[in-house]
Amino acid sequence: MTEIAKIIRQARDQARLTSLDYARLLLDDFMELHGDRQFRDDGAVIGGLGLLGGMPVTVVGIQKGKSLQDNLKRNFGQPHPEGYRKALRLMQQAEKFCRPILTLINTAGAYPGIGAEERGQGEAIARNLMEMSDLKVPIIALIIGEGGSGGALALAVADRVWMLENAIYAVLSPEGFASILWKDASRAMEAAKLMKITSYELLEMGVIDKVISEKGSQTEVVEGLKEELIASFAELQSRSREQLVAERYERFRKY
Repeated sequence: MTEIAKIIRQARDQARLTSLDYARLLLDDFMELHGDRQFRDDGAVIGGLGLLGGMPVTVVGIQKGKSLQDNLKRNFGQPHPEGYRKALRLMQQAEKFCRPILTLINTAGAYPGIGAEERGQGEAIARNLMEMSDLKVPIIALIIGEGGSGGALALAVADRVWMLENAIYAVLSPEGFASILWKDASRAMEAAKLMKITSYELLEMGVIDKVISEKGSQTEVVEGLKEELIASFAELQSRSREQLVAERYERFRKY
């Protein structure tokens, strides 16, 4: 198995920690909140409040399941429009109460079904991109597994974009890329090499800001991540609201 194939396999591993796992491990007194106040609660997106080193933080994440039944409940981590609207509702609430935001991303992409399109999937993603760009609180986005397409970007307009070492982040899946370019999904690993989807490749290109090492025990990885988050949020909170928004704008304009 090639190195890129190993990374993709690890990024998609059902045994990886989920967004809900990270929320509960990183935050004290985590309380999950539900619903978009328009249609329903989307199990593919989780969100809530908790304390990160004593600091109130809002967490929003895309949730995959750990079993077939759980994945059916979570729609295999593919959000509907109401999931993105729930995420935006919680992020706007965070801005209202001056809470930093942590987003956790693990999705192959937004759900492309007929119902999702009828309820405005494209509009929901576009609105998140627009609104997140102007939120006046610190935002850190962390890709914990797969970061696929606009479904991932809808939670990644942040001041800092980080990736776990064995995560991937791309405009679409390698299988989708190969199918479009060569009409042959079996060439996915060849496509993955061309796409440069691994954490260190994206760090070198400046697409992300930090790679979080996954060496050591699960507890060590989480504790190290927690320390980095506390330090980075403290740094970002030292900026004025106007400076935060201006620097976020410039970060994405440079592409």
